[in-house]
This record gives sequence, structure tokens and C-alpha cells, in this order.
Amino acid sequence: MKMKKRSLLTVVAILTTCVAFAQLRQTNKDGINVFETPKTDTEFDGLKVKIGGALTLPYTTLDHSNAHGEYESDNPSTLLPLTNNFGLPQANLFIKSNLADGIYLNFELYLASRHHNETWVKGGFLQMEKLPFLPWDFVDELMEFTTIKVGQFDVNYGDAHFRRSDGGLTFYNPFMENHIMDEFATEIGAEVDVHLGDFTLVGAVTNGQLNPALQKIDTTQETNKYSNGKMNPALIGKLAYDKRFNEQFRLRVSGSGYYTAGSYRNTLFGGDRTGSNYYGVMYHVAPSSSTFTNGRFNPGLTDRLSALMGNLFLKYSPVNGVSFESFTTLEQAKGRSASEKDLRTANQFVTDLVVRFGADEQFYVGARYNILKADMAAAGGTPAYTADISRTAIAAGWYMTKNIMAKVEYVKQNYDGFPGNSIYSDAQFDGLTLAGSIAF
Repeated sequence: MKMKKRSLLTVVAILTTCVAFAQLRQTNKDGINVFETPKTDTEFDGLKVKIGGALTLPYTTLDHSNAHGEYESDNPSTLLPLTNNFGLPQANLFIKSNLADGIYLNFELYLASRHHNETWVKGGFLQMEKLPFLPWDFVDELMEFTTIKVGQFDVNYGDAHFRRSDGGLTFYNPFMENHIMDEFATEIGAEVDVHLGDFTLVGAVTNGQLNPALQKIDTTQETNKYSNGKMNPALIGKLAYDKRFNEQFRLRVSGSGYYTAGSYRNTLFGGDRTGSNYYGVMYHVAPSSSTFTNGRFNPGLTDRLSALMGNLFLKYSPVNGVSFESFTTLEQAKGRSASEKDLRTANQFVTDLVVRFGADEQFYVGARYNILKADMAAAGGTPAYTADISRTAIAAGWYMTKNIMAKVEYVKQNYDGFPGNSIYSDAQFDGLTLAGSIAF
């Protein structure tokens, strides 16, 4: 009898913990296709802490080539020969706490990544669904449809960052890699989400930097001659409509923007501190902590920046156990680096189709097409040019449980428009990549 009572108490404790942390996105299969956390009731019966983790082990069989022919050690435009092998496993650690009624702490560490082999902090933030420390009734009424985040967190620009791989956490992404121009950065600031029926309105202000700097930029320096020398904030806004019309059909459409008048070093398109999952490609030297962005392209808009993104997500489930899912991104970014006077433009289009099937949709196949055209400044005596990169990926995956998955992908990526002395001149890479992942 005592054993049954103890077991019952354990089940109750587990269920209570699930309710307590429902406000924070799950890091396993349950977190797929979750965008801004929906507003739900909260319960609190004491401080609770949940420890979680995510681990991904990749295997790669990629190859690459460019206009410069076979590898030559003294020619930095040639590409390093590649072989088939495992890549460095990446791992994340999550610490989630329910501190008070409606107040949560989400704290994340990278235990191992391609950019840093040692353990270090990604960021952390408070998420407040209620403000129990304020005694006014009107505050309680406002918080019935409002969520507030404060701390260092993924900037909520666009919807693509909700479906990307992040170090060891790869469950949300049905493909191996993120967009060619990868929109992701953790910045210090505050975000307010207002949930009005099927609409969500997001407003945020951040410091516009991955690594905060306190020194004032000397605008007389040649390297910063067109920067305004101030640490301007970044302003982020989004309007999203997310509607589940019935059991078969869900629609989400959103538009968002990111703007900073000037930054010490903005990293919206270079803020990932873990690394690409296309190991080894498009470098002259062996993979290391400084060669970790394989297959991605940063347009270098690190000072003044304005970016707009539109996203369309559709999911249709005609019969139980089968669903068709598409996600499309349209994006335009305009800005400059600190040493540039004129603004440049980068345009990106991404669309994918994923078919999920099985009793619990534990299997899937998918295809993605991604193109990027970015105006690039002249450098080293070369004229200005337009980078033109395209990627096609075909993937399949299996969620063996909601905490264990495996996926495989064939990818082909082409580079056009680059100067003749560039490592990207008439370049391409293709091949298979595989990964096994665990998340809890």
C-alpha cells in the first residue's frame, strides 16, 4: 500500500512539474512548430527546478570544389580535401525554474560546440506571465494577455529562429542546417508579447550586440569613419496571426522587423556561437573554432541595419497520422559595416515542404530550397559584386521516441557571382549528412 501511495505521489509530482513548466517551450518533439509561447493558466506550489539537455552526433560525407582546382597549401583560394567521418558532437544544458506564480527562469549553457569546446553560457531570461509582486488589479488584468521577457535571449525577429538547429538542440529543424543567411543572435533586452485571440503582437528593445561593449567608439578612427560612434539600441517588432481552423488545418502568417541606427558590432547574421552542421566545407584550412560557419554566408551588415521578414506556415492533416507542412521565408536586409558609407541589400527566399506520417507522426520526409542574393562591397582592389548562393536539401527523419531522433539529408549548394580570386568562385558542395539526437 505504501509503495502504491509513493508511486501515486511521484506521478502527481511529475504532472505538476509538467504544468509548472508549460509556459517554457519543450526541448523535445513536443516543441516542434511552437512559436511564441501561448498564454495559458499557471499554477505554483513552491520553487521547482528542471534540468534538461540536448546532444547531437553528426556524420558527414560531403565534398566540395571551386574554380581554383586541386588543393595547394600555399594557395588560400583552394579547398581542403575532405573525408567521411563523424563531426564534433555538440551538447546543450537547460536549467528551467518556476520561481513564483507565473514567473520562470530559462537558463542555457553550451556544454560543447564547434566554436567553443569548453562549457560556457548562452544566455538566460525571466519570463513573466504574471506580476504577483505588484498589488494593482489593472496589472493582473493586463497580464491575462501579456508575456514579458527580460534578460539575454534569442531576438524574436522573424519565425525562422523557432525552427533552426542550435548546437546540440536539433529537434525543431527537420533539416540538417539553418538558412544560408542565418538570422540568429542573443542580445540583452526586454520583450513584450501581447496575445489577442489569434493575433500576437511583439515589441522588443535590445542592446543590439552579442558581446556588450562599454567603450565609446572614436569616430575619427579610419575603421569607424562612417559609424556614428554610439551604442544604439535595436528595435524589434512583429505581428503574427496563428489560427487552428479545425483538427486538419493550421495557418500562421507573420511579419517582423529589426532596426538599429548603428552598432559597435551587430551580429544578427553572425550571432551563432555553436556552428554549422555542414562540417568542413568551403574552407582552405581544417575545421577549428574559427572555421565553424560552413555553408552559411554573412553579408557583413554589422553597423547600421534594417531587416524585414515575412513568414508563412501551413499545416494540413487530411487523415489521422499524416500531415503536410510548409514553411516559407521572405527576407530583405539593408545596411552597412562601420567602414562603409553606402547601404547594401541582401535578399533571401526559403521554402520547405515536410510530410509527416506514422501513428504519432514519428516519420517525415522533406525538401527545402534556399536562395540568397547579397550586394557586397569592394575589397582588396576587387570591384563590388553580387553574391548569388542557392541550396537544395532533401531530408528524412525518425523520432524513435519524443526524446530520441535520427535524420539524414542530401544537400547541394552552388555559389555564383563571386570574384575570380574568391574561395567561392564557381564553388559548390554536395553530399550526405546524418545525425542522431537526444533531447529531454
